[in-house]
Amino acid sequence: MSEAVPVHGRSKNLVLAAMIFAVAMTFIDQTIVSIAVPEIQTKLGLSATGVQWAVNAYLLALASLFAFGGRLADTLGHRRMVTLGVIIFAAASAMCGATPKGSLAEAWLITFRALQGLGGAIMFPAALAIVVQTYEVRERGKALATFFGISGALTAIGPIMGGFLTQWTWRAIFWVNLPVAAVAILLIALSKPVTDFRPAKMDYRGLALITGGIVLGVFGFQQAPLWGWSNPAIGICIAAGLALLLVFYRVQRKTDSPLIDMDIFRNRTFLVENLVLGISMLVFVPLFLFSSEYAQISLGKQAKDAGVFLLYFFIGFAIATQIGGRMLDRVGAKRPVTMGCVLAAVGFFLWAQKVTTLDFGKQQWFIVLAGAGMGFMLSPASTDAVNQAGRYSYGEATGITQTIRNYAASLGLAVLGTTLVSRMRTNVSNQLVAQGTPRGVADHLAAGLAQMQNSGSSSGSSGSGSSGNGAPDLSQIPHFYKVAFAQSTATIFYAMAGIMAAAAIVAFVGLKRGVAPEAVAAADAVEVPDGGPTQGVAEATA
Repeated sequence: MSEAVPVHGRSKNLVLAAMIFAVAMTFIDQTIVSIAVPEIQTKLGLSATGVQWAVNAYLLALASLFAFGGRLADTLGHRRMVTLGVIIFAAASAMCGATPKGSLAEAWLITFRALQGLGGAIMFPAALAIVVQTYEVRERGKALATFFGISGALTAIGPIMGGFLTQWTWRAIFWVNLPVAAVAILLIALSKPVTDFRPAKMDYRGLALITGGIVLGVFGFQQAPLWGWSNPAIGICIAAGLALLLVFYRVQRKTDSPLIDMDIFRNRTFLVENLVLGISMLVFVPLFLFSSEYAQISLGKQAKDAGVFLLYFFIGFAIATQIGGRMLDRVGAKRPVTMGCVLAAVGFFLWAQKVTTLDFGKQQWFIVLAGAGMGFMLSPASTDAVNQAGRYSYGEATGITQTIRNYAASLGLAVLGTTLVSRMRTNVSNQLVAQGTPRGVADHLAAGLAQMQNSGSSSGSSGSGSSGNGAPDLSQIPHFYKVAFAQSTATIFYAMAGIMAAAAIVAFVGLKRGVAPEAVAAADAVEVPDGGPTQGVAEATA
């Protein structure tokens, strides 16, 4: 294989811009759809189960196929796969926006939401691999800080954009992906990113095992807050998923051309960074749901205004991401990752102390601090993990990190969601008793109100009362319920502080000091059976 053609100056920035536009759709889609869920359900006449699956189908496909997407990128070419992923995602988005009314609506929307997930899973590992191969090791921290900082900000913009677009038509939340995809394709054609890849056979047995394991596990976690942990189906799904993943691990160890080379986990840095990312994702993704619900229920904000609430988090996130990326380039990952986890833990702890005031002005700086902590650690941890892979395996390494992150996020949503419901029962009951309601009656009413909130959360909306269009009727939420939800949210934020403190300990104990460029260079020059590191393919102008 010939070396990848060096890319310099403005060309590098053009490649980076192309990849940011490519993945922008997936980040916007994480939050924009949840805002329109009530409107979609009303306009199409979907059942509660149907609308829930319209949300879950995308997440399940995305989470279960990341490893597949990463392997495809490394064996068929990163530019080819990112282009294919953008096309699939855009086409599926157009079909989602064209969902017909009537009996076909549910099956149609669920199918094309799953296809969106497939497009995202193919696109993201390839895009990140292109950025990694375009920049030298000493520049990657800064480049990926920009990549993750802008992409992360788009997650916060999603609810704001969704709120305004839904006022026109809910279909626009899908159609907005089309111009973004067009710009991405144009920039890819102009920048012509060149990367190395190595053709190999696809391990379809491994693909079936990991897909089945992740789908069952994530599905179990997703349904746990709705069905309850006591439902035997939850335990069966999660146990079966874990069993399949165990079988996957054992099969991969004996496969000549595995979907995932398990030897990569023998690299201590890669293993520790993925542990840190997995622990932090227990917090990062659930935060969007719980803080948005808090803003709507306890602070009385409309859905689109709840997105503005999250912008404060991303102000800290975007600034700290840049600092953390530059620190990675200078001193290595240990310092920014550990410091970021500590800052996030402190931010969530102080934020938790203020949420019951129902005064946003007393919370905003702690929201910024929590966001800064997450931004400080997320980009360096992700970059340092991918840096450990050889140049033929960047897509695979990204697929692994994204699979772990999504699996952990599903677990976090399930466990923290169940905790929220449990605390709501207690807090609502205590509020009612304080108003003179007998304890027995208060407990009965609290159980119903907490379950109502649980049902709303499972479909990506807040359900404490509804207006005619299916959105929460904020004027109907009594003050005692707002206080009870704030108290429950405080418990969640304290738990998030503890989780990030645990991540800080793992990073401090597990990561080594310094940049260790020799380890990265060794990974880039990894030997292959027939002819060493010079055997392979470089993407040309196709």
